[in-house]
Amino acid sequence: MSVTEMFSYIQGFLSADQDIREDIRKVVQLLEQTAREILTVLQSVHQPSGFREIPEKCAKARELFSTVRTQIADLKTRFPVEQYYRFHEHWRFVLQRLAFLAALVVYLESEALVTREEVAQILGIEVVREKGFHLDVEDYLAGVLIMASELSRLAVNSVTAGDYGRPLRISSFINELDSGFRLLNLKNDPLRKRYDGLKYDVKKIEEVVYDLSIRGLAAEPEAGGGK
Repeated sequence: MSVTEMFSYIQGFLSADQDIREDIRKVVQLLEQTAREILTVLQSVHQPSGFREIPEKCAKARELFSTVRTQIADLKTRFPVEQYYRFHEHWRFVLQRLAFLAALVVYLESEALVTREEVAQILGIEVVREKGFHLDVEDYLAGVLIMASELSRLAVNSVTAGDYGRPLRISSFINELDSGFRLLNLKNDPLRKRYDGLKYDVKKIEEVVYDLSIRGLAAEPEAGGGK
């Protein structure tokens, strides 16, 4: 093979690779748009009237997740299955956002921590790497940490809405979450930085609870109550 032929072959390879990446980007853009729509629905719970509409907002978000599953099914067809990690960076961010949104929906519904398996089911993907398009542990944990930040905001807005029991339940949940993360030896730098942010979320919620306590508005949270 001559030098010219060799570089023509390489150019063909590069062009094919760029075509795949362009196809992936188009689907990821649609996923990002759906993720924004879900976030818009869930953000409304921060409004004073939003707390009464949590079940309806969660139901609407779950409807939109059906669109996510369709879009991810399309994404799976855009690249060779054995090259998942070669193109992973294209959808890593949106997958973390979707994991966050799934975690937030489950928390708002049950005040419980979503499992990695539940997130994968909501998104229509796998947990086990060998089965194809899957949810990495790191992406799941990143989504959970984004949710923690959202809950610290919810604790503040709960007080504004006159829901004084919710911040105490959020505080208990976030402290338990923090204890869980302390058990992990995080080597992933971006994930480690996100975890550092959890400390500020804990502190912010503790300040809300303290303020309620000194105003005589704090009461022991009832199990599963006030959702």
